Amino acid sequence: MADEQGRERLLDMSPRVRTLRNLTFVLQLVVLLGCAPWLGWWTPAPMIAVAVVFAVCDRRMSQVARPEIPYAVAWVGTLVAITVGALITGGPHAPCVIWFALAVSSLPGRFTTRGIVAGVALALVLLAGVTVGYAPTAVWHHPSTVLFPAMLIVGVALFGWAHMHSEVAQRAEAVMDPLTQMLNRKALVSRAAELAQQTRLTRKPVGVVLGDLDHFKDVNDSAGHQVGDAVLRDVAFRWRLSLRAYEMAYRLGGEEFLVLLPGATLAEAEEVAERLRGSVGAAPIAGQAVTMSFGVAASADGEPFDFDELYARADVALYRAKRGGRDRVCGGPAESDPPIATLTSLEAAA
Repeated sequence: MADEQGRERLLDMSPRVRTLRNLTFVLQLVVLLGCAPWLGWWTPAPMIAVAVVFAVCDRRMSQVARPEIPYAVAWVGTLVAITVGALITGGPHAPCVIWFALAVSSLPGRFTTRGIVAGVALALVLLAGVTVGYAPTAVWHHPSTVLFPAMLIVGVALFGWAHMHSEVAQRAEAVMDPLTQMLNRKALVSRAAELAQQTRLTRKPVGVVLGDLDHFKDVNDSAGHQVGDAVLRDVAFRWRLSLRAYEMAYRLGGEEFLVLLPGATLAEAEEVAERLRGSVGAAPIAGQAVTMSFGVAASADGEPFDFDELYARADVALYRAKRGGRDRVCGGPAESDPPIATLTSLEAAA
């Protein structure tokens, strides 16, 4: 998973499926306990360990730049637990061999096609290890012990992949801006609510970078809306090249863009804004000399994240950048700034 949309989907999906995943763990534990007199009373131990690993990784996912890594660690732990259980309870004849397919069913929706292929390949290699590698003679006489589970693994992955592509297409229509392919306001609302919950636990700051193209109306009026659209697309492209994977950008509408920066101080958010300003003004876009003004705000360590308040502060700073000559970054309050409560009147005056 290498794009911001994929990470957004992973962070959004994890809390939605957590209850069902925990229910699956409980059902597996009940089955293992029920079969313990025949399989051994130790058999629930790997499943309990996997549940603990998932609980730890769940907490880490919302706090790291690449949430797919903690999830991948927990998922690989599941395969290891199944492999160990199969090796100890009969290899190709172990009843838990079919659980490889259950693990594979959780890949689609969380990883890209490449990640799904890698996960399926790993599951098939481990399946071969606990069947062909464990008892090659038995598998030779009864190839169904490896072929049936392998078919189930691949089949589950293919069905999940098809459903994932359908879901991704529908979700993209809902949360992606069709012109710039950036995340839209709907995605921003969801992410802001999620950050508000996270920062109650982490107490870390969040930075907001608000950018607005300078004199964009003049571009539309003089060069036409097709050129204006080309400018917006190229600006979005330059932003994506300038931002790191976890620095998620959104188009708010018109020529206004925003970046959310979990864990960033005001100074760090200003550095990101300067990087973006430089990328936009580095060369003409669609034959137009384009510049961008930025307003920056950030919450303090230990301060609850209130998106509406931070956005208002960034908007006031953006107004100051416009008033000061444009093509610049302004952050933090200034003595000359009017109160945030008068933001509406400021926009009307502009």
